[in-house]
Amino acid sequence: MQILHTLRHEFPYLSLHTAMQTLRVTIALLFMAHAGVRVANGSIAQFASFLEARGWPGSLLIVLAVTVWELVAGVLLILNRYLGLACGGLALIAFMGIVIIHARQGWFVGEHGTGGVEYSISLLAALLVVAAYDRNTAASK
Repeated sequence: MQILHTLRHEFPYLSLHTAMQTLRVTIALLFMAHAGVRVANGSIAQFASFLEARGWPGSLLIVLAVTVWELVAGVLLILNRYLGLACGGLALIAFMGIVIIHARQGWFVGEHGTGGVEYSISLLAALLVVAAYDRNTAASK
């Protein structure tokens, strides 16, 4: 019983500020990894072909812009700069990923499905929290 009491009153053992820093850096690393793997695997052209097949004009430029923004916004998140802009751009990318790719694959990413929307929805919620925290923290200064 003592363990449950301690967990209930002590978890997560972080201040709100430290928890928000952790969330912000984690989101940055997730998006940067996504872009980095696209670059490392040379799959930019493949992603552009995927978009082109679905009628997106300028698909190579779109993929390059998405890749660059995932990297730039990730750096901005890590540096704790321009968070509204960084989160807004990444939220647009995550939302469009849902629309273009994930929605037709259902809800679940793994276990009960493949490639669904649940991960992207989690990212959208996390981006909203980081941007809101930043805006409210800046407003209170």
